Amino acid sequence: MSNGKILFVVAHEGYHPIEYGVPKKILEDAGYTIVTASDKEGAATASDGTSTTVDLLIHKAQASNYDGIFFIGGPGALAHLDNETSYALIKSADHAKKVIGAICISTRILAKSNTLKGKQATGWNGDNELAFVYQEHDVRYVNQSVAVDETIITAANPDSAQEFGEQILTVLQTKKGWG
Repeated sequence: MSNGKILFVVAHEGYHPIEYGVPKKILEDAGYTIVTASDKEGAATASDGTSTTVDLLIHKAQASNYDGIFFIGGPGALAHLDNETSYALIKSADHAKKVIGAICISTRILAKSNTLKGKQATGWNGDNELAFVYQEHDVRYVNQSVAVDETIITAANPDSAQEFGEQILTVLQTKKGWG
């Protein structure tokens, strides 16, 4: 029996396998069904050469079908997912009061969708550009592994994947108790 459906969005090329695999396992072990969306059909290739099946193209995803939507980081995330299609999905999920989040460099996609406006968030800052992106979109940067602001969860890097998955599960379970 499934607790619900979760959408993980990965770049067709260059998603981070730990940021995808660890939270996915945590949620599946808790009874959630994970649907993987990407910018192209077929198998998505991780930065280490492994792959995962793409279940759905991102432009066909409807936020109303999922309990949560999460963007996975990796070197291909900005090249493949930082666009109006992703922003529209994120805004739709936010408007529908879904649990949303991102890990690593993908937190910038949430910021650019203006979903993080006035919220606190963390993310990858290996290029020292995160503060600029967050300031430009009125996001309060917090230097921690994982940040939770209401139903939005952000994580800093692959080392945060376990905690990211655990926080997603906690927020999903807490939110179920609301209604």
